[in-house]
Amino acid sequence: MLSFAVKGPCGRFLLLTGLGIFLIAPAVAGEHPPVPPSEAKATGDSLTPSDPFESINRVTSGFNTVVRGAIIDPLIDGYQAVTPKPVQDAVSNAVSNISEPVTAVSSLLQGDTDNAATATKRFFINSTVGFGGTSDPATGMGLEQREEDLGQAFGASGMAPGPHIVLPIIGPTNMRDGLGDAFTALVNPLPLVAKAASSGVNYSNNQDEIKSVTEGALDPYIVERDSFEQNRRYKVKNGVTPLSDFPDLTEDNKTKGAVPDN
Repeated sequence: MLSFAVKGPCGRFLLLTGLGIFLIAPAVAGEHPPVPPSEAKATGDSLTPSDPFESINRVTSGFNTVVRGAIIDPLIDGYQAVTPKPVQDAVSNAVSNISEPVTAVSSLLQGDTDNAATATKRFFINSTVGFGGTSDPATGMGLEQREEDLGQAFGASGMAPGPHIVLPIIGPTNMRDGLGDAFTALVNPLPLVAKAASSGVNYSNNQDEIKSVTEGALDPYIVERDSFEQNRRYKVKNGVTPLSDFPDLTEDNKTKGAVPDN
């Protein structure tokens, strides 16, 4: 059945999209592990996110963890085994390219015209010269990607994250980011599909590192929650919050390939 599910490049893309819906939570949490307390205090941000639904969130998080371990991890292993690396790279580039229009709009809402222009140029170059986004010549031209979304735009305008929420299958989010995703879906649901697929690609590339964020923790839920919220604060500030020397797990690091080897 697995060989049928991943048959052909289109089938592999759909598989990664489906897996990404399960994996948005750990992939995002794993991009940047928690900020050390001394540095987080220096930014003025609270170390404890608003979590009035913690009892429900814990149950949902536990369910999502079981689903990933029982279903997603074996599928990821199968995907890596049957999919050639060039195809994996093409999928990674394609789903990344789809997010560029959202980055351009979100950057404009923050008054960041430089990144908006970069995202627009990247989209047109990679969609044409890059054969529909399956390759990334824009990076070679010096146009580095910095993804933005409406949740980040709302945060940059001063909107508070709101309560932390863990959704079944989808994973952790908060009220602000959920609102941003809802607006994006109303305009065009394709970027959210790309976001899900990108999470699947990121998890595939960095499976061991992402798992290590919560493995061995006394309270994995707290680690995952705080990692997610602190990572979102980091992104809202465009990386100005200082971070210690953690491993780079971002999807941008394409030189690592699709098979986790870190």
